[in-house]
Amino acid sequence: MIGAELLSIASLTLGWLIYLPVLLWAIARAPWVELFSDSRRQHLLFGTVFALFLLWLVRRDFDTGVSYHFIGMTAVTLLLDWPLAIVAGLIAQIGLVLLGRQDLLAVGVNGSLLILLPVLITECVAILVERAQPRNPFVYIFCSGFFAAALSALLCLILSLTLLWYDGLFAMPEWLEDFIGYLWLLLFPEAFINGMVVSALVVFCPEWLETFNRTRYLSAPWKDDDPKS
Repeated sequence: MIGAELLSIASLTLGWLIYLPVLLWAIARAPWVELFSDSRRQHLLFGTVFALFLLWLVRRDFDTGVSYHFIGMTAVTLLLDWPLAIVAGLIAQIGLVLLGRQDLLAVGVNGSLLILLPVLITECVAILVERAQPRNPFVYIFCSGFFAAALSALLCLILSLTLLWYDGLFAMPEWLEDFIGYLWLLLFPEAFINGMVVSALVVFCPEWLETFNRTRYLSAPWKDDDPKS
């Protein structure tokens, strides 16, 4: 998470120009009728918002104005699908702003990096997995869960550092050349947290996952040599 004091006016404006249209699109595409008529979906949405809020509160704040915390949006996207995932991320952001843990001016940039980017990557990976139509649920878990989370964290870190370097208001660390060695310490926990959540949901509550094809993954495999009745 990046503080507003480290971003230029152009970057803050660009963040809002990216975040607001996609947010409005997500609100328009969200299944509000099904949400209001299904108490289970309501509980999932509220529980997800609360979990994101707590996850983003557990973070390391640096004196330079940046903060590090786990993202968690991969599991949220697979659970709620992308429109409600973006809405859930926005509500969690509003909670952080009200507590003074996030700058209001930087909501656009942080929302684009920490919400829109992971949601986009997770949705693209999930679409590719679904097009391949695998029958093994472990393909869904590792590709849509572990891999998508690790890729999201990697691109988020790279784009964040690129933005800070471009604006020139953040003193880049002298050990930047050793940054690749530290990537594993950031990517693996993000992949592990999201992957374990997705694994638990697949095993215990597969009906909660909006992007999980229960008919294909959990049905008994058909054999051509089975005797016909």
